[in-house]
Amino acid sequence: MAVTPPEVDLPEIVSVDDHVLEPHDLWQRELPASLRDRGPKVVRQRAKIEFVGGAITLRRDVPDGHWCDVWEFDDLVLPTGLLHACAGIPAAEQENRPAIYEDFRPGTYDQTARLADMDEGHIEVSICYPNTFPRFAGQGFAERADHDLGLACLQIYNDWMIDEWCGGAAKGRLVPLTLVPLWDPVLAAAEVRRCAAKGSYAIAFSENPAKLGYPSLYSGEWDVLWDACQESDTTVSMHIGSSSSMPTTSVDAPLAVSMSLNSQNAQGSLCDWIWSRSLERFPTLKLAYAESQVGWMPFLLERMDGVWHEDVGGVELPDAPSSYVRDRVFGCIFDDLHGLRSRAEIGMGQIVFETDYPHANGTWPNSRAVAHRLCTEAGLDADECRLLLRGNAVRAYGLERFGVSA
Repeated sequence: MAVTPPEVDLPEIVSVDDHVLEPHDLWQRELPASLRDRGPKVVRQRAKIEFVGGAITLRRDVPDGHWCDVWEFDDLVLPTGLLHACAGIPAAEQENRPAIYEDFRPGTYDQTARLADMDEGHIEVSICYPNTFPRFAGQGFAERADHDLGLACLQIYNDWMIDEWCGGAAKGRLVPLTLVPLWDPVLAAAEVRRCAAKGSYAIAFSENPAKLGYPSLYSGEWDVLWDACQESDTTVSMHIGSSSSMPTTSVDAPLAVSMSLNSQNAQGSLCDWIWSRSLERFPTLKLAYAESQVGWMPFLLERMDGVWHEDVGGVELPDAPSSYVRDRVFGCIFDDLHGLRSRAEIGMGQIVFETDYPHANGTWPNSRAVAHRLCTEAGLDADECRLLLRGNAVRAYGLERFGVSA
């Protein structure tokens, strides 16, 4: 019977899904003077926010409201909310209200403080997605009508991510995750190559670009991007909700329904990658699904293999769907005990770990304790624990390039 090591003997964590609050002044200091008025900036004012019909409603300049850092970017207005980054805030005080950066732990936006928080949480390496207006796949840049402005702002973000957030004292500990211009696959491929030359080998992409109004994987238009990713050994990372939509059942269904069905977007995305033959045609491309868990994988792969064997799907795929997933598609967990217990069917080498710092469902600063509970209850031995907490992530993202060992 497998013996899980004591908590103190678990390896330091490589977290593949964390977040960072973008600097207030980044675009105002980096954009040409002629574009600064329309570029991203923060206006601080008293405000109130509430969810109405699944969307955020903002009331500005409310005398009895909370102070709020409101992002303005061309036609976009987006409030900063306390739930954007509530790590370290007692659960009883976590509420959906406006916030300013000073309401958050410095580690949510300051590199030195982040490294200290990582040390406290036994996290050696962290990969960070955007946290405010850029959104999880850069939709905030893509949705602006002026794509020249959008590209300039996106490239400023990527340069900051690589050179500042992941540079200096953080080199090898904060690993860059860059964005691509979703509105133009050719530009996206060029940005992959530009960022790879600067030392970034992972991009945030949408789990379903068609939901955003862009070509689907079946169109073939993204092939130029996958060429660039494969050529540079760049991993394609897709965060839950990166299609700007979440599964639900009806317009009046509560949030609990979407939260219960949150893996469905990843399931649909993997089907698209398989049945579009994208994984077949780009045989060294690697994918990672953030915050989607993995317990759904065995049934989906069994079902896709069944469709393939029955030859009823209308796609002439040379080999069974599961063969393209093996060792190339990584699923990320933070509380999926069922998934860990199904590791033989999924592949122990394809499950990676996240802390989701600084979000409400994140595990910091107790990430190692949470990992130990999951490993113990699933019966993982020392080698499996090491794969889960760091080894698989090193392989998924090629972290040896940053001096990170498995």
